Amino acid sequence: MNINIICIGKIKEAYIKAGLDEYSKRLSKYCKLNVVELEDERIPEKLSEKELEIIRKTESARIKSALKSGYTIALDFRGKQLTSEEFAEKIESLGISGQSSINFIIGGSVGLAEEIRKASDFVLSFSNLTFPHQLMRLILFEQLFRCFKIIKGETYHK
Repeated sequence: MNINIICIGKIKEAYIKAGLDEYSKRLSKYCKLNVVELEDERIPEKLSEKELEIIRKTESARIKSALKSGYTIALDFRGKQLTSEEFAEKIESLGISGQSSINFIIGGSVGLAEEIRKASDFVLSFSNLTFPHQLMRLILFEQLFRCFKIIKGETYHK
């Protein structure tokens, strides 16, 4: 299975890079992982909602240009929350139905434009809490690893 992570912004913190490297190594046993980092917009303080929406639209144009064919899952706090087992079932059912590529989209610090949410096949939320987009990438990697361990019936998930 091909997993494409399309994300706004680069990882700056060493501890997050180390975690991503570790989970990338672990995931290589289960899937082909491709990460596309897109430039994020500079965000001055005290922006109006209209200005925030312009930033979202600019970043969404970059996301659209980087999307590959396949099933697309946008990560957004307004999406559907799944347990780890339900997430594993979702990924497994996509593979069984012939989806060999899954795109995950992680927006920038001001979130995703509505057009990306609407264009996605599924909108997933890992929590009602707000996470920095860099940390969200690490959480996604860990959940993907957990998901493949569940699918394979291997020890990790408790």
